[in-house]
Amino acid sequence: MILKEEDRNALVKHRLERAMETMNEVNATMQLRFWRMAANRLYYACYYAASALFIKHGIATNSHRGVSNQLGLHFISKGIVSNELGKLLKRLFELRQTGDYEDWIDIEEKDVAPLVEPAQKFIEEMKRLIINSQ
Repeated sequence: MILKEEDRNALVKHRLERAMETMNEVNATMQLRFWRMAANRLYYACYYAASALFIKHGIATNSHRGVSNQLGLHFISKGIVSNELGKLLKRLFELRQTGDYEDWIDIEEKDVAPLVEPAQKFIEEMKRLIINSQ
Protein backbone atom coordinates (compact mmCIF):
# COMPACT_ATOMS: atom_id res chain seq x y z
CA MET A 1 0.00 0.00 0.00
CA ILE A 2 1.31 3.43 -0.92
CA LEU A 3 0.67 6.07 1.73
CA LYS A 4 0.55 9.81 1.37
CA GLU A 5 3.29 11.59 3.30
CA GLU A 6 0.93 12.86 6.01
CA ASP A 7 -0.63 9.39 6.42
CA ARG A 8 2.79 7.78 6.64
CA ASN A 9 3.89 10.31 9.27
CA ALA A 10 0.70 9.70 11.27
CA LEU A 11 1.29 5.93 11.15
CA VAL A 12 4.93 6.36 12.21
CA LYS A 13 3.81 8.49 15.15
CA HIS A 14 1.14 5.92 16.06
CA ARG A 15 3.62 3.03 16.01
CA LEU A 16 6.06 4.94 18.22
CA GLU A 17 3.26 5.69 20.65
CA ARG A 18 2.36 2.00 20.67
CA ALA A 19 5.97 1.14 21.39
CA MET A 20 5.99 3.44 24.42
CA GLU A 21 2.57 2.23 25.60
CA THR A 22 3.73 -1.36 25.26
CA MET A 23 6.82 -0.61 27.36
CA ASN A 24 4.41 0.59 30.05
CA GLU A 25 2.67 -2.78 29.75
CA VAL A 26 6.05 -4.48 30.24
CA ASN A 27 6.56 -2.63 33.50
CA ALA A 28 3.03 -3.41 34.72
CA THR A 29 3.25 -7.10 33.90
CA MET A 30 6.66 -7.35 35.54
CA GLN A 31 5.23 -5.86 38.75
CA LEU A 32 2.60 -8.59 38.63
CA ARG A 33 5.36 -11.14 37.94
CA PHE A 34 3.76 -12.27 34.66
CA TRP A 35 7.09 -13.02 32.99
CA ARG A 36 5.70 -14.74 29.90
CA MET A 37 3.46 -11.78 29.15
CA ALA A 38 6.28 -9.32 29.92
CA ALA A 39 8.50 -11.11 27.38
CA ASN A 40 5.75 -10.87 24.79
CA ARG A 41 5.19 -7.17 25.39
CA LEU A 42 8.92 -6.44 25.42
CA TYR A 43 9.29 -7.91 21.94
CA TYR A 44 6.26 -6.06 20.64
CA ALA A 45 7.48 -2.73 22.01
CA CYS A 46 10.64 -3.10 19.91
CA TYR A 47 8.69 -4.50 16.96
CA TYR A 48 6.45 -1.41 16.90
CA ALA A 49 9.47 0.92 17.06
CA ALA A 50 11.27 -0.94 14.25
CA SER A 51 8.12 -1.01 12.13
CA ALA A 52 7.80 2.77 12.59
CA LEU A 53 11.31 3.16 11.18
CA PHE A 54 10.46 0.93 8.23
CA ILE A 55 7.25 2.83 7.50
CA LYS A 56 9.20 6.08 7.58
CA HIS A 57 11.57 4.68 4.95
CA GLY A 58 8.96 2.87 2.86
CA ILE A 59 10.31 -0.58 3.74
CA ALA A 60 7.76 -3.41 3.72
CA THR A 61 7.87 -6.49 5.93
CA ASN A 62 5.72 -9.57 5.61
CA SER A 63 6.55 -11.40 8.82
CA HIS A 64 8.10 -11.00 12.22
CA ARG A 65 11.30 -12.59 10.95
CA GLY A 66 11.13 -10.09 8.12
CA VAL A 67 11.43 -7.26 10.62
CA SER A 68 14.75 -8.61 11.82
CA ASN A 69 15.88 -9.32 8.25
CA GLN A 70 14.98 -5.83 7.02
CA LEU A 71 16.70 -4.22 9.98
CA GLY A 72 19.84 -6.14 9.06
CA LEU A 73 19.60 -5.42 5.34
CA HIS A 74 18.81 -1.72 5.47
CA PHE A 75 20.36 -0.51 8.72
CA ILE A 76 22.80 -2.92 10.38
CA SER A 77 24.73 -3.83 7.23
CA LYS A 78 25.19 -0.11 6.52
CA GLY A 79 26.44 0.66 10.02
CA ILE A 80 23.38 2.78 10.85
CA VAL A 81 22.19 0.43 13.61
CA SER A 82 24.56 -1.58 15.79
CA ASN A 83 24.82 -5.32 15.47
CA GLU A 84 24.00 -5.53 19.19
CA LEU A 85 20.56 -4.02 18.61
CA GLY A 86 19.94 -6.50 15.82
CA LYS A 87 20.89 -9.36 18.13
CA LEU A 88 18.62 -7.93 20.82
CA LEU A 89 15.63 -7.91 18.47
CA LYS A 90 16.32 -11.53 17.51
CA ARG A 91 16.68 -12.50 21.18
CA LEU A 92 13.40 -10.81 22.07
CA PHE A 93 11.66 -12.55 19.17
CA GLU A 94 12.97 -15.93 20.28
CA LEU A 95 11.93 -15.27 23.88
CA ARG A 96 8.46 -14.26 22.76
CA GLN A 97 8.16 -17.34 20.54
CA THR A 98 9.22 -19.55 23.43
CA GLY A 99 6.81 -17.91 25.83
CA ASP A 100 3.90 -17.96 23.42
CA TYR A 101 4.31 -21.42 21.89
CA GLU A 102 6.41 -23.69 24.10
CA ASP A 103 4.41 -25.59 26.69
CA TRP A 104 7.14 -26.88 28.99
CA ILE A 105 9.51 -23.94 29.12
CA ASP A 106 9.03 -21.27 31.78
CA ILE A 107 9.93 -17.64 31.31
CA GLU A 108 11.32 -16.18 34.51
CA GLU A 109 12.40 -12.81 35.86
CA LYS A 110 16.04 -13.61 35.06
CA ASP A 111 15.06 -14.05 31.40
CA VAL A 112 13.15 -10.77 31.08
CA ALA A 113 14.51 -8.18 33.52
CA PRO A 114 17.98 -7.82 31.93
CA LEU A 115 16.39 -7.07 28.56
CA VAL A 116 14.25 -4.12 29.65
CA GLU A 117 16.95 -1.44 29.55
CA PRO A 118 18.41 -2.64 26.22
CA ALA A 119 14.88 -2.66 24.77
CA GLN A 120 14.36 0.92 25.91
CA LYS A 121 17.63 1.85 24.19
CA PHE A 122 16.44 0.05 21.05
CA ILE A 123 13.25 2.12 20.98
CA GLU A 124 15.17 5.34 21.59
CA GLU A 125 17.51 4.49 18.71
CA MET A 126 14.58 3.85 16.36
CA LYS A 127 13.08 7.20 17.40
CA ARG A 128 16.40 8.96 16.84
CA LEU A 129 16.72 7.48 13.35
CA ILE A 130 13.19 8.52 12.48
CA ILE A 131 13.75 12.07 13.68
CA ASN A 132 17.07 12.33 11.84
CA SER A 133 15.50 11.15 8.58
CA GLN A 134 12.95 13.98 8.47
